Amino acid sequence: MTSPAGPPPTGSGDGERQRLKLLAVTACPTGIAHTYMAAEKLAQAAESRGIEMKVETQGSIGAENVLDDNDVKHADGIIVAADKDVDLSRFAGKRVLTVGVAEGIRHPEQLIERVLSAPVQAEGGAPTAPSAGGGKERSLGYKALMNGVSYMIPFVVVGGLLIAISLSLGGHPDPSGGLVIPKDSFWMDVNNIGVIGFTLMVPILSGYIAYAIGDRPALVPGMIGGWIANTGELYDSKAGAGFIGAIVTGFLAGYLVLWIKKVKVPKFAQPIMPIIVIPIVATTALGLFFIYVIGKPISWVFEHLTDWLSGMTGTSAILLGAILGLMIAFDMGGPVNKTAFLFGTGLIATGNQTVMGMCAAAIPVMPLGQGLATLIRRRLYTEQERETGLASLFMGCFGISEGAIPFAAARPAQVIPANMLGGAVAGAIAGVAGVEDAVPHGGPIVAVLGAVSGVPMFFVAVVIGSAVTALATVALVDLGERRRRGEPVGGAGTAGPEPVLAGVGAGAPGTGGVVGRRAVREAEAVGGSASPAAAPAEPAAPERAAALEGSAETADGTPAAENGVGEVLSGYLTQQTVKAELGADGKESAIREMSELLARTGRVADVDELVACALRREAQGTTGLGEEIAIPHAKTDAVTEPIVGFARSGQGVEWGSLDGTKARLVFMIAVPEAAAGDEHLRILALLSRKLMDAGFRERLLAASDESALLGVLREVG
Repeated sequence: MTSPAGPPPTGSGDGERQRLKLLAVTACPTGIAHTYMAAEKLAQAAESRGIEMKVETQGSIGAENVLDDNDVKHADGIIVAADKDVDLSRFAGKRVLTVGVAEGIRHPEQLIERVLSAPVQAEGGAPTAPSAGGGKERSLGYKALMNGVSYMIPFVVVGGLLIAISLSLGGHPDPSGGLVIPKDSFWMDVNNIGVIGFTLMVPILSGYIAYAIGDRPALVPGMIGGWIANTGELYDSKAGAGFIGAIVTGFLAGYLVLWIKKVKVPKFAQPIMPIIVIPIVATTALGLFFIYVIGKPISWVFEHLTDWLSGMTGTSAILLGAILGLMIAFDMGGPVNKTAFLFGTGLIATGNQTVMGMCAAAIPVMPLGQGLATLIRRRLYTEQERETGLASLFMGCFGISEGAIPFAAARPAQVIPANMLGGAVAGAIAGVAGVEDAVPHGGPIVAVLGAVSGVPMFFVAVVIGSAVTALATVALVDLGERRRRGEPVGGAGTAGPEPVLAGVGAGAPGTGGVVGRRAVREAEAVGGSASPAAAPAEPAAPERAAALEGSAETADGTPAAENGVGEVLSGYLTQQTVKAELGADGKESAIREMSELLARTGRVADVDELVACALRREAQGTTGLGEEIAIPHAKTDAVTEPIVGFARSGQGVEWGSLDGTKARLVFMIAVPEAAAGDEHLRILALLSRKLMDAGFRERLLAASDESALLGVLREVG
């Protein structure tokens, strides 16, 4: 058999048959169970074939077992089983096989065979998506877009909130209506800082979209391209291209850099290509292309759009209001929005304030509607998106439509139509009611401060428009997620709104189980204990000690009190929350039975809400991990403290696991919202890692009763 081209296998020499050495990286979007399952499966498959393998896990508590330069130097191939971007540039010159994380769980043996004929990673290779042959997942374009959105969100939130705060605390009513912040005042400085945040958000979005596609050389052209897109003066337009222009420049910059990288250059020029040549060439080409090719048509279109709107001022107020609302909601500060806004502003001076009234009613609909949507259907949104939703609600009250941009950028196909529908409804209602606005601003704040006539109908328009946007968004996002879950997806563990926001959600790096356990205990010492209000629900100290220690024995017959069995997962799992026989025969009934088990501790304030929250999580994607394991979990204030339960099912419960096995080992984790960050992820990571030990699973299945089970569970930490 002909051996594949590339670096030869390494070994110890001296006539001894050299042993194949492989490396692997596993990662999933949440960095919890599937990351460690894939790592374990690959390691087991390699060991069974006599192959040396080292696996780096990029989990929720950081990268562990990190591959160093020496590992890479002597490797014969690298398997990257990941559902998020992994930097492949460090593997230049080696055979690299990229697949979805589910492939690492399902077909580890096949991956080991395939990596020997995988393509060689080029120098300076960017983070890449899994190949088509290895499990389906989100496309590179989607992941690049989400990367840009994740970096943009802080700029939107900080900029918008600073502007809103400066207006509310430093502004005063102007005789002509509206809010004015005195120049050279403290609050004007705060306002200016907020404006800087808003100014930067568009190039940040563009830059990090480009970075996700073309790596570091694409960052500069992406950011400068985004700035150009947002600065209409550079191409003789009254309004820049906004966030939509930034998305365009981000993708153009990323793929332009990828194309330039393929150009063959002399060896002496290669070191300066990513630092000097590529950024300069790509930035210049992209900037001039936007100014001379894209920018001029944008300017021409929106000049004629203004003329068209001017010709409609005598038509039906409902029609004009709906059109202006559609335009205001389309790109939230972009050229279409600005065209409608400037049209309304220009007519104020002529005495026609009704057009601005239509615009003012539509302006807050997008941020209010998107914020409301995150409250209506929380399960459709990640924790970061829900926090952004609260900020969006606040910005909407002050007429800052840009608060909805993160949602529109992340899900344009669902959010933009919903925004436009709500904006059209609000504009039409304001138009038919004859609402007037005397100042070039919108949102409830201008009505509160007396710039609006017809205040009751103004608020009716805003409320109805926002409700329409929220309901339409929820319906469209839910429909999109259902369709996606209904398709055969290789990365089956990554369901629901995918929280693939680069740079977000990674915990502190850890170096193994001991560090992880210490981190959990430290977290508990800081904030994991029950609040005073919850104290009466807890058993008294002597009773709790008896419940934890009692006369239980470990698997080897040693009294539990001597071995400290009560300290399982830092006390989150106790003998009260262990059950030797789960009676339920279905997922829903099993979750209810587990919730009632957790309620024994007195830490569950509302069992029904805990069940409902766990089922909502299941609707996003199964928590059945395979290997007869399920870990349902819930983040809800229905519990007063973090708590973990375990039950064993003799017949198994159908859980929709990746490998088709029924769940016989069921852990349930419940944490209050305040502890839903690192604490929740650390518990999951610790459990997932230990559950990959086949011997541990066998000991759990063989344990005779609750006391014996608790003795085995003590191995978790």
